[in-house]
Amino acid sequence: MTYLVAAGLVVCSLGVVACGGGRNVEIDPNRDVGGTRWNATIAPSPQMAGALQVRGMGWMGTRDGDSSRTRAFVSIANAVPGGEHPWHVRVGRCGSDRGIFGPAEAYKPLRVGGNGRAESTADVPVMVPRSGEYFISVHASANNLRTIIACGNLAPPSR
Repeated sequence: MTYLVAAGLVVCSLGVVACGGGRNVEIDPNRDVGGTRWNATIAPSPQMAGALQVRGMGWMGTRDGDSSRTRAFVSIANAVPGGEHPWHVRVGRCGSDRGIFGPAEAYKPLRVGGNGRAESTADVPVMVPRSGEYFISVHASANNLRTIIACGNLAPPSR
């Protein structure tokens, strides 16, 4: 019985140590998906079915707590290594595009690494929207902006 109590204490102690034991946790602001961000799951566009299976995630929200500017982020995986893909937050829904949200030059292209992954952040000089429809589009290339290889509708924050 003493053996079981000792074993139980060891297991509990390991659990406390594994959970951080009260250490401060640093949160990466580029990964925070709190209640002020629009979030999207990026999926292959229907026109790329069977050809490319680029997937990822993205969001848009306040820039350093300043709601007069928008910060947007996108991360993709399973892309062709070495590729470069323009991306934008756009007004509308995937398949129903009504134009780029903010200036196009605010969005730096995704540069795909050898592992097939890429990410990019944009600082857009436009107020963070409170309503409407928005999506993130990932384009085939700078010379082929009409071909969308992946897309994700942005879900509004829960307020």
